[in-house]
Amino acid sequence: MKLKIRDERTGDERLVEVNEFPVTLGRSADNSAVLPHDDVSRHHTQISASDGKLMATDLGSTNRTFLNGTPLAPEEPTDCAEGDYLRIGPYLVELVGDRQSLRAKEDTPVRGRRGLRPDELFLFKKQVHELFLERMKKLRRATEDMDEEELENKVRETVGEILADSSFMYPSGWTKDALVQELLNDILGLGPLEEFLADDRVTEVMVNRPDQIYVERNGKLVLTAKRFFDNNHILQIIQRIIQPLGRRIDESMPYVDARLKDGSRVHAIIPPLALNGPTLTIRKFAKRKLTAEDLIGFGSLSQDMARFLEMMVKYRASMVVSGGTGSGKTTLLNVLSNYVPDEERVVTVEDSAELRLNQEHVVSLEARPANIEGKGEVTIRDLVRQTLRMRPDRIVVGECRGGEALDMLQAMNTGHDGSLTTIHANSPRDTLSRLETLVLMAKDVELPSRAIREQIASAISFVVQTARLADGSRKITSITEVTGMEAGLTFTTQEIFVFEQKGFDEQNRVIGEFKPTGNIPTFVDRLRQRGVEVDMEVFGGP
Repeated sequence: MKLKIRDERTGDERLVEVNEFPVTLGRSADNSAVLPHDDVSRHHTQISASDGKLMATDLGSTNRTFLNGTPLAPEEPTDCAEGDYLRIGPYLVELVGDRQSLRAKEDTPVRGRRGLRPDELFLFKKQVHELFLERMKKLRRATEDMDEEELENKVRETVGEILADSSFMYPSGWTKDALVQELLNDILGLGPLEEFLADDRVTEVMVNRPDQIYVERNGKLVLTAKRFFDNNHILQIIQRIIQPLGRRIDESMPYVDARLKDGSRVHAIIPPLALNGPTLTIRKFAKRKLTAEDLIGFGSLSQDMARFLEMMVKYRASMVVSGGTGSGKTTLLNVLSNYVPDEERVVTVEDSAELRLNQEHVVSLEARPANIEGKGEVTIRDLVRQTLRMRPDRIVVGECRGGEALDMLQAMNTGHDGSLTTIHANSPRDTLSRLETLVLMAKDVELPSRAIREQIASAISFVVQTARLADGSRKITSITEVTGMEAGLTFTTQEIFVFEQKGFDEQNRVIGEFKPTGNIPTFVDRLRQRGVEVDMEVFGGP
């Protein structure tokens, strides 16, 4: 027997001669067949032989082994035969007998039915999908007035009629009910993305083109073996996401921000702006509200840092969480927001709602884009101004990206101290400079730089810097206090906590430690004047 291994990313194929059993497949060099990819475990799958039968066993891999499209149960041998297919990460592995080659199987129809190629499930679904679209064109008027349940029943009925065609050969190992569900995902759901949205290890999904879907899993970007049928299929999925939200995407408005039912953030951009076809990015929303204890467990901050941040939020220190894309800003903002005392009224303002606060007295506002006529837009700045008329104790702005920074600073300086926001910046110093730039973007406002800097220095107490490191981990790399201005021109700051990176371990994970710098925040003096006891050991002092 031979193993014919095809890399679905590149189309490269190779043959591995099997002279003895068991055969192991995985990422490590000591396997019978080495499959170098992050989606493949070190020892992923084993093929063994007993009493003339072949058996495939998943060796407890992270991303599972699929036999003819069906996932294998971990550590449980499953019967297989020559001609079957194993999917291991981006690799398709065929068990080839001496008298049968992969090419012959591809080119020869089976018993007069439509032949199935290596990725038989994908090609099967594509054939059914094309037939379904042809039938639904004729039924379009009849389905226009159907509600969601009626439409699903009609789709299920139509798919059943197509599958009843005797010219179809079902993919090996798949039942009709399982295939119907797969097809419903493609037609009514999010198609190949459904699997990733259900996987709690996946935090981001990126569709670059129909045959190139990346995910961020456990902090690492990996290319998956999943794919769409074509560009139109991606467009259908995008429309399925945004239509219930009253959003649109077309040539006149070729990009859109939206969210899924679970709160996951969606961004789509289409031609002519996207040169390679429709592009879709989904930032998944955690199903469970994370706490400071979770972040400590993830290694994102230390216990002392968490205690310090809790105290600062509780006693109304205004903070900006800054960092790059995907560095964990919104997650941290959620955690910090939940330190606000229950008796206070909180108003949140976001472009796409992601914040989930535990307090009862919370009002959530979300911006709105213009309609198809170019009217009805409500910006973040409009909403921040509205919050000032809603008697908030705290204002939480999901992200400052424009002129709303001025209104946010003015609110912090006029009785709404303790408010929170995030901003894209690479360091605390960059954060303060960027805030100044954003204020200058405010329309109909002309302020000298000195006045803007004074507003920033008096409004912002702390900048909490986040970063995604080389190993994919997210950490708070600095907590910096803004102490004032020097000569009316330069911000004065001092670091309170810092993450010191020391290198990498054998698994290429970042090694380092969170350390207090020994600097005592000036904010502590204000707390002491109010009679608040502060544990000075947090800062590395006596």
